[in-house]
Amino acid sequence: MKAEHYVGGAFTGDGERDFPLIDPVDGTERGRVPEASRATVDAAVRAARQALDGAWGAASPEDRAAALREIAAGIEARFDEFVDAEVADTGKPRDLAAAVDVPRAIGNFRAYADLLYGRGERAYTTRVPGWSGGAGEALNYTVRRPLGVVAVISPWNLPLLLLTWKVAPALAAGNAVVAKPSEETPSTATLLAGVVHEVGLPAGAFNLVHGHGPGAAGEFLTGHPGVDAIAFTGESATGAAIMRNAAEHVTPVSFELGGKNPALIFADADVEAALEGTVRSVFTHSGQICLCTERVYVERPLFEEFAAALAERARGLRDYGPMISAAHRDKVLSYYRLAVEEGATVLAGGGVPVFGDRRDNGFYVEPTVLTGLPPTARAVREEIFGPVCHVAPFDTEEEALRLANDSPYGLAATVWTRDLARAHRVAPRIAAGIVWVNCWNLRDLRTPFGGIKASGIGREGGEYSLDFFSEPVNVCVRF
Repeated sequence: MKAEHYVGGAFTGDGERDFPLIDPVDGTERGRVPEASRATVDAAVRAARQALDGAWGAASPEDRAAALREIAAGIEARFDEFVDAEVADTGKPRDLAAAVDVPRAIGNFRAYADLLYGRGERAYTTRVPGWSGGAGEALNYTVRRPLGVVAVISPWNLPLLLLTWKVAPALAAGNAVVAKPSEETPSTATLLAGVVHEVGLPAGAFNLVHGHGPGAAGEFLTGHPGVDAIAFTGESATGAAIMRNAAEHVTPVSFELGGKNPALIFADADVEAALEGTVRSVFTHSGQICLCTERVYVERPLFEEFAAALAERARGLRDYGPMISAAHRDKVLSYYRLAVEEGATVLAGGGVPVFGDRRDNGFYVEPTVLTGLPPTARAVREEIFGPVCHVAPFDTEEEALRLANDSPYGLAATVWTRDLARAHRVAPRIAAGIVWVNCWNLRDLRTPFGGIKASGIGREGGEYSLDFFSEPVNVCVRF
């Protein structure tokens, strides 16, 4: 398919500088992607503002909910096309895209359509004090208004899921959106623009621009004076750059950033369940999910058995995808080498697999299990974002918490134990925005999602997203 910008209700992109779209499976060029100029970004922001001043700004909550449901139905009608595009851009297993990415995108639009109907605000009756003009009462109630033009910047690892995770609540709250997907994964975003066009969303309510970040479309958009808020998912360093760019206009930001997530495996855990869950949390999408586990801490009586079994399962993995790009593959491999230089023992993986087919020209690395590093090692402290974990022992609950919390990140964690008293005691003390007990990545779309420290600012999900994408206004009426 051809990647195009979508601005003011029309597809465009011809005549602009473009760049190659590379297949991560075999390194071949799949097509070309237009690089949005500053003028194109300006046009998208103007179109969004005009939509707010026109039909989209006048749309009722019922109108917006109906539009979101139509978009969900439109994605559903083209389900296989979305799956094909997601797989082609990312190289992830088709089963994963079909079971998670596309269904969650559909679910995001339907969930926020439903939330609009159940959303209410508080009201208070207040006695008028004497200094305010005498007796009587006043009614204080709150209404919420959209922020305005929202910039949505989404990453390459879950391109459709994370794009819709922000676009759906932004539109539900009545904002107009200018979205920029990762330059690595433009296809499902372009398909989404096609669905928006088909359902007849007012021109400018949703706009799409393609391109890179620094000195390009991403920077043009996040520093634009006409943008009223920025929602971004990606690595922490990019979030810091966007924050600097947004600071000039004091633009509100919502950031879901990186993670170096811990798993705590207690000796009383269901070992089979903990192994299965940890294999999923480390190696799903080849570790290219912000929620993936990179630090595994195992209570010492179980440590040797668990580390060996985890390594065996890593060596047995077959259906896994590539890194998103040659540059990212090289980054992951550099951490594999660094870990060895720092003194790691490689229990499994550590290199590049050989398939004997076209994948040998792609961007694959082996699922890898390391051990033997101190907590200060760079490979233990820095986010690698690949199919790798480091396994280390602990002796006490307090030591486990100290190791888990000794990180500049704080996105997610897992705890594996049969002792529910311990689970309830440990989970709230982990410095992370999300803690799973005896499971991983089990999500309810109504719950808060986000991290602390270098892992982000704010929370997404359910009412939390709607709160970010709208402004409360207090109305006080004396009677």
